[in-house]
Amino acid sequence: MNNLELNMTEKSALEQQHKTCRDGKERDRIKALLLRSEGWQLAQIAQALRLHESTIARHIDDFIDHKKCSNSSGGSFSKLTQTQTEELVAHLVANTYYHQRDIVAHIQQCYRVTYTIAGINKWLHKNGFSYKKPKAVPYKVDAEKQAAFIERYRQLKAEAKSDEAIFFMDAVHPTQATKISAGWIKTATDKPIKTTASRTRLNIIGALQLSQIDQTLTVQYPTINGEAIIDFLRKLRQKNAEKGRLHLILDGAGYHKAHIVTETAKTLQIELHYLPPYSPNLNPIERLWKVMNEKVRNNRCFHSAMEFREAINHFFDKILPDMGDSLNTRITDNFQVFNPAFSS
Repeated sequence: MNNLELNMTEKSALEQQHKTCRDGKERDRIKALLLRSEGWQLAQIAQALRLHESTIARHIDDFIDHKKCSNSSGGSFSKLTQTQTEELVAHLVANTYYHQRDIVAHIQQCYRVTYTIAGINKWLHKNGFSYKKPKAVPYKVDAEKQAAFIERYRQLKAEAKSDEAIFFMDAVHPTQATKISAGWIKTATDKPIKTTASRTRLNIIGALQLSQIDQTLTVQYPTINGEAIIDFLRKLRQKNAEKGRLHLILDGAGYHKAHIVTETAKTLQIELHYLPPYSPNLNPIERLWKVMNEKVRNNRCFHSAMEFREAINHFFDKILPDMGDSLNTRITDNFQVFNPAFSS
């Protein structure tokens, strides 16, 4: 009575489902199936799982009759073999699908197996997939160069003298055009936001020291070029006149490497350290620009260029200094190397 035999594919799939399942009752159901297939008696399984013997018998009958191994209604045993499941997981990792119906069609074409939308939704969650945006990665990013830079940076931190300081520099160009972003909105409703397409923009150069984020130096310029960079370097040195050598980490833009810029930096005792190409993830000041957008730009319509400039200035003059140390856990040098992206 209630004998159960599992082939290797079924047993392997159940073992995997048990590892990934978070429902304790469902894990008990799976354990009952596995133990019965290994020759345990119903009474032994019931005692081990602290369940009634009739419950164990029902779990086994559900699997024999309906291939059910889930605690929820409709949660049946996978229609795919373990090999097919592994192939499909690898395919979905490499290829981004926008609609569940397209995954259903792919399974039907490749394996001649039919899933409903509800069924494939359960399969996707069970195998570790969720619906979210992919992460944008520059297609020319070089992971090895990024790793090498991180190693050099760590060495620089370890060897810098007590009177030296390390800064991260970048330019940002916020525009008056309304920047729409996601937020919590009441279900089944829309939240209209007034918009403007104005092309008015500001050109801001900033230099951030991680130990003093609230004192970040920012200067606005009509345009960003070699002359603006030189002027900014002089202001950075003036603000840090009591310090020894300044280490400035910045990207490899042409005006950052211009001869007159590099010579001026030497005169000011500012050593320039260039980031690898396509590496915004290695410049913490990029995260400060994101905070700026969150505080004064996102979902806000500026009715005039003056209102826009005042909002940006208010962030750097008032909001940022008042934030104090609150950004120390968000803006850090805990860098992550970009992994190569999948081709679309």
